[in-house]
Amino acid sequence: MKLIRTEDAVGHVLCHDITQIIPGVVKDAVFRKGHIVRPEDIPVLLSVGKEHLYVWERDENMLHEDEAAEILRQICQGGNMTASAPKEGKIELTADCDGLFLADVEGLRRVNALGEMMIATRSSGFPVRKGDKLCGTRVIPLVMEKKKMEQAKAVAGDKPLLSLLPMKAKRYGVVTTGSEVQKGLIQDAFTPVLQKKLAEYGSEMIAHAVPGDDSAAITAAILEMLDKGCEMVLCTGGMSVDPDDRTPLAIRNTGARVVSYGAPVLPGAMFLVSYLPDGRPVCGLPGCVMYAKRTIFDLVLPRLLADVEVTADWLAGLGNGGLCLNCPECHFPNCGFGKGV
Repeated sequence: MKLIRTEDAVGHVLCHDITQIIPGVVKDAVFRKGHIVRPEDIPVLLSVGKEHLYVWERDENMLHEDEAAEILRQICQGGNMTASAPKEGKIELTADCDGLFLADVEGLRRVNALGEMMIATRSSGFPVRKGDKLCGTRVIPLVMEKKKMEQAKAVAGDKPLLSLLPMKAKRYGVVTTGSEVQKGLIQDAFTPVLQKKLAEYGSEMIAHAVPGDDSAAITAAILEMLDKGCEMVLCTGGMSVDPDDRTPLAIRNTGARVVSYGAPVLPGAMFLVSYLPDGRPVCGLPGCVMYAKRTIFDLVLPRLLADVEVTADWLAGLGNGGLCLNCPECHFPNCGFGKGV
């Protein structure tokens, strides 16, 4: 940094705030540290008594903090996002639509490990609303080496670190298992819970069947719903290891590829997810989905609606953060459930 005459400061970067004081009216920074001096700024600077300024010297190997922040934005920003204007080395991203927010967690870790820059996001894998803040970035020093930002681009990879995928309302079917429901001994309390949960995403139930505990009948009900155009089938109950629980077998017999039977999440350990050859999901939901406030299904459903494949590897990673604490007042998703690091 060097001291120069204010009249010679055009194009240079201020090293300190310039404060304007008008007694009884204002005391605030008229220009912030990092501001690039423009011709029209000179009279203002002189009017507040600044005839000399400390500035950073321009260097072809260095970037102003706002220029470096723009590179961080490019590294992060995927589709359906709006970026704020850079200010003091900061840029924020907000959602342009409702959708499922996803972050490349390992990519974020690599960039943040470089130091002198940071990217902070909301938790990956959860729904957001239009206008929600997704991410804040910040360049720490006033000026940044160009080669450091090139390094950031290299470790981030070729794709944006963040994505926002619109969720699609789906037409779905529900297969209610259990001879006790089929015979009318108890009322089906499971289906209304699912209808309410999926209605929040605009999805509609177009088929419902109560085939009892016979695996062949359950398989036939699933296949019939798929023939009717269901984009997703949910089977309720019959997911434990009791002899009469036939739902996993029935789902396998449809020809669906079972990704996982079981998940490291409580409530929801006996969850099953599978995909037909055409990509339509068929899920087996354990009884906890009917009575617990939040379960594995709340973590999986946004991915199903955004057509993001649920993988065994992703499910395995849910163990860290997969324990719901059953709080007396549920604040999900503003809690730790499903948010392992």
